Parts: sequence; structure tokens; C-alpha cells
Amino acid sequence: MQRVGEGADMRNLSRQAIVIVVGIVGMAQVACGQGMSPEEREAYTQRVLEAPNPLEPSDSVWIEELTYMEVRDRIAGGTTTAIVATGGIEQNGPYLTTGKHNVILQAICPAIAAELGNALCAPIVRFVPEGDLDPPSGHMRFPGTFGVRDATYEALLEDIATSLKLHGFTDIAFIADSGGNLRGMQAVADRLNARWAGDAARIHNIESFYQPGWSETEKYTEDVLGMRQTRDDGHHDDMWVTALMMVTDPESVRYRQRMDTDLASINGFDISDLEATVELGRKMVAFRAKHAADAIRASIDH
Repeated sequence: MQRVGEGADMRNLSRQAIVIVVGIVGMAQVACGQGMSPEEREAYTQRVLEAPNPLEPSDSVWIEELTYMEVRDRIAGGTTTAIVATGGIEQNGPYLTTGKHNVILQAICPAIAAELGNALCAPIVRFVPEGDLDPPSGHMRFPGTFGVRDATYEALLEDIATSLKLHGFTDIAFIADSGGNLRGMQAVADRLNARWAGDAARIHNIESFYQPGWSETEKYTEDVLGMRQTRDDGHHDDMWVTALMMVTDPESVRYRQRMDTDLASINGFDISDLEATVELGRKMVAFRAKHAADAIRASIDH
């Protein structure tokens, strides 16, 4: 049973809600320039673009974690190098998550940016060619793998790089954690550098990040750190990949479950000491970041 006055109260609340919603919609329309002349809209947009940042800026190097004001001010302050890292989503055996390449890049890309000192990381390109789609081949035969056509991949890279150039980045570095990504990256770099000839912006396709980057990292861990594998378990996995992933998230290699089932090793390398394995990964991150930063600088100076 409705109490006396309750209906009137509900109607009042409804009217208030409508007023609030209408007000919000009106503010949104103003923010989007609706109801303005083209000249007024452009003037308003310029004021918004040039408005000072009212907040203490973030120190993140990931563009997606920054506000547009923070990105704008970083570029104006000389941060004009952008790193575009390509990863993938594919099967990696029974222990590693399908986002292996992306998990590794989440650790390495910020380290490269820190080494360079004037760089930001674009969002990781997670969708890359992984084999034929129909009929499926390669990794595409395994559930959880996402593949895109070469044309889709290259179009995505072109649009990402063009967006970065549009906003003021002058040196755009491509790096890949998967060998299958390299051909498309080189094709895009060649096309855009030809198209941008005479402009300030350039693409730097750092193929050496993948190779000899990976083989040099393996040699470093064996010859300098004394860490070695003693067998091959037959998985799309190894101690280097595992340790690097654990820097970002130990559960991305199913560390806890493997500890519970006495499977905390890969290719004869024991990962049960969490702190030691993560520290190994951190040393590899620093090694790869320094070499990548050196290669990017050399390409920029060339």
C-alpha cells in the first residue's frame, strides 16, 4: 500500500532526476560543440587544447595511462619518441598464458623508455598475424589464439604511427617480441618513411630487438649470470620467457599451481624460488632495455 505523500515524493524525485539528466546532456553538448557555429566550436576546442593541467602530472610512460594534457605537456617538454611494441595472443604450452608476448613487453617497454629518457610507450599491439585463418594453420589451430590478416595488421600499425605523428612525436620506434610480426612492421616502416619524406617524423623498425636481441639475452644469462637449461620439455616455453613474464605477474606462468603440483620448473630450470626467478627476469629486462635503447638511438642518429 502506498503511504500518503509517497506518490508526490516520487514524482518530485523523478522531475529532479530529469532536470539533472537534461543538465548533464546540455553540458555534454556544449563540450562537444553542439549548438555552436563552426568558428565558436573551433575557438572552444582551442581553449580546451591549450588549457593548463590542473593536476600533478602522472609519471607513467604508458600513453593510455595519461590524460591528453599530460601527453601534450610531455611532447612539448621534449618527449618526442614513441615506442610501438607488437606482441600477440597465442598458445604457449600448458603453463603460460596466451598473452605471453604482451606480458613480457609490459615489463620491457617502460624500461626502454626510462633508458631513452624522452620516450613514451604506445598501447601494446596485441592482435598480430598468427597463421592462416581458414583453414587454420600454426598457432591458429590452438584455442585462445587470435590472428589477423597481414593487411589488417599493417593497416593498424599505419594508423597508430600516423596518430603519433599527428600529435607531435617525431621518432616512432617499432619493436616486436614475436618473429612473425617483423615482416609487416618493415613494410609499414618503408611505406610511411617514403610517404613522410621531408617531414620531421620517421619510423625506426628495430628488428634487432627480436634478433639478435633474444639470442644475446640467452647468451648473457648463460655466460654472465651462469643460468642454463638442462633439457627440452617440448613446450613453447623456456626459462628466459618464464622469468621475464614473472617480472610482470608470476601468475601469468601459473606459478602457484605449479608449486602445488611439483611442476615449478621449465626445461630443467627450477623456478620455485620466486624472488630469485623474478630477479633473474629483472636483470634480463635491464639487459634487453639497454640494448634496445642503444639501437633506437643509433637509428635516430643515422
